[in-house]
Parts: sequence; structure tokens; C-alpha cells
Amino acid sequence: MAQRRQHQRAARTGTPYPEALAAFGERVRLIAPDQWDSPTPCTDWSVRDLVNHLTGEQLWVPELLMGATIGEVGGRFDGDVVGADPVAAWTDAAEAAREAWAVPGATELTVHLSFGDVSGQYYLDQLTTDLVIHSWDLAQGIGRHTRLPADLVDFALGEISGYGDLSGSGIFDPPLPVAQDAAPQTRLLALTGRRDTG
Repeated sequence: MAQRRQHQRAARTGTPYPEALAAFGERVRLIAPDQWDSPTPCTDWSVRDLVNHLTGEQLWVPELLMGATIGEVGGRFDGDVVGADPVAAWTDAAEAAREAWAVPGATELTVHLSFGDVSGQYYLDQLTTDLVIHSWDLAQGIGRHTRLPADLVDFALGEISGYGDLSGSGIFDPPLPVAQDAAPQTRLLALTGRRDTG
């Protein structure tokens, strides 16, 4: 998704990252013991795989905000990062990431991502959008809390709408057609190839 937008953008206040962390975390804590292998809307990802992916993303945050490059971090966060207690692993990673972003000036830093250098604000917006979309994926996987908070939907919809045509990105499935007056969550999910089940 990142390659579809400018690598640098004007800073914007109010990115709802803490709220997005909380929304995903709420759904993590709702996972029943027999649901970790359940499928999700993400192709080839189980509930555990999805939680592992988002936990890994948060583990990268303190490293990248301290100026590390992808090469310097290497494969430290590859593979299984949630271990025997995925809920605790997610909680610890999310808290460390939240604290890293709370440091004054974090959004003004230069962050070294795989495709190039970006602003901290850009990285924060990308992480937040990913959390919102995957909160719905996780909710679908466990069959609970599939209605996302309106402010998170509005933020992610604004971000996704600015990415342009995503059909060839390889990150999302092709967009799905929806009515022009469809609800914001329905439109957001359709842009990422997901069908809102209401």
C-alpha cells in the first residue's frame, strides 16, 4: 500500500493509533481457545497468523523509530513472534509500540522502510490503517464485534481512498462494487476487496 502514496506528507495531528490498537486488542482478548486455527478473510491466514502479523508489526515500531534499518533488524521478527501466549505477546508488543509513538517528535522522525525513507507520520498512518482493516478481519474470524468504531472507519477510509488504484498492489484483493450511498465501513472494506457482512 505504501508504494501507492508519496513517501513524505504533511504532518497531521489526531491519528487514532491508540484507538486502533485498542480495537484490535479488544478482539484479541475475545478469541476462544478453539478459534486460533479458524480462517479469516485474509487468504491463507488463520486467526493466530493474523495476530502474529499484527504483533510483528508493532515489534518493529520501537526499532524503526530509533533509526534502525530493515537490514539492521534483520530476521528478528520473522516467523512466530507470539509463542505459547499470543494474547500476552500482542499486549506487550502493542504497549511498547504505543509508548514509542508517545515520545515527543516521533511523527517527525525519518523512518527507514523497505521501499525507502518516509516520515514518522506516514508510517503511523499506515500502521493505523492496517490495524483498522485487520480488526475487521479478526472479528470475522472469531464471529464477534464486526462493527468497527466510526472514527477508525472514517480515518482508514480517508487513507485508503488516497492510495489510488489498489488492484495491482498485491496487498489487497480487487475492489468490490458497492452502492454510492453505502455505509462508510462497507465502502472501506469494498476498497480492500472485502464484503461487509453487516
